[in-house]
Amino acid sequence: MNTTTVQNMPASSNDTFVSTLMAFTAGFVDTCGFVALFGLFTAHVTGNFVLIGAALASPRPGILAKLLAFPVFMLVVAVTQAFLHQCKRTGHDPVRAVLLGQACFLALFLSTGVWASPMRDADAPLTVLIGMFGVAAMAIQNVASRAVFTSHAPTTVMTGNVTQTVMDAVDVAYGADVAPAKARLQKMLPPVFGFAVGAIVGGLGFAKAGFWCLALPLLAVLYVTWLYRRAR
Repeated sequence: MNTTTVQNMPASSNDTFVSTLMAFTAGFVDTCGFVALFGLFTAHVTGNFVLIGAALASPRPGILAKLLAFPVFMLVVAVTQAFLHQCKRTGHDPVRAVLLGQACFLALFLSTGVWASPMRDADAPLTVLIGMFGVAAMAIQNVASRAVFTSHAPTTVMTGNVTQTVMDAVDVAYGADVAPAKARLQKMLPPVFGFAVGAIVGGLGFAKAGFWCLALPLLAVLYVTWLYRRAR
C-alpha cells in the first residue's frame, strides 16, 4: 500500500454503491465536457494528446484547452496529494475535504458554464477556464480513487477495469482461480456500468439542459460526502 494512502470510507457505507456513483460522475462529466467544450476530455486527460495530434494533422478549434489540460491536471493532483500528506502528519481525516473540493470545482464548472453559454469560441479565455474547472474536479477524483478510496474499484479510468473484467470472465469460464475472479467481477463490473450510464446520461443531459445537467454529478458527490459523514 502506498505510504500516502489514508483512511477509506467506513465499511458501513456500501463500497460498490459509492464506487458506481463516482464512476457515474466521471463518465457524466467527461462526456458533458467533451460535448460542451469542443472535444475536451476532463477525466481522461491523456485522451487530449490524441486530439492534439489530430489537430496538428487537420487544424480544429479548442487546441489551447487541450494543451493546458495536462499541466492543470498534474498541478491539482500534486496539490491534492500534498494535502493528503499534511492530513496524515496532523492526523486529520481528509475524505470530506477531498470530496467537498471536488464538489466546489464541479459547482464552478456548472455555474460558469451556465453563465457563459452559449460558447462559440473554443479558444476564448473564459471557455478555457471553464474547461479547467472540469479538469480540476476530475483530477481530485483521480487522486481520491487511488489514495482515499483504495478498497474501491477505480472510478475514472475504465480501460483497466474492462480489461480485468474480461480476463476474469474468461478465468471463470475456464474454471481457473474462480473465487478471486468472481470477487473482482463483483467489484469492477458495477463501476464500469456506472461510467457507461453516466456517459450516456451526460451526453443526453447536456443536449436537453446545457450546463445545468452538471447538477446531477454535483449532487452525486455531495451525497457521497453525506454518506461518509453519516457513517462516521
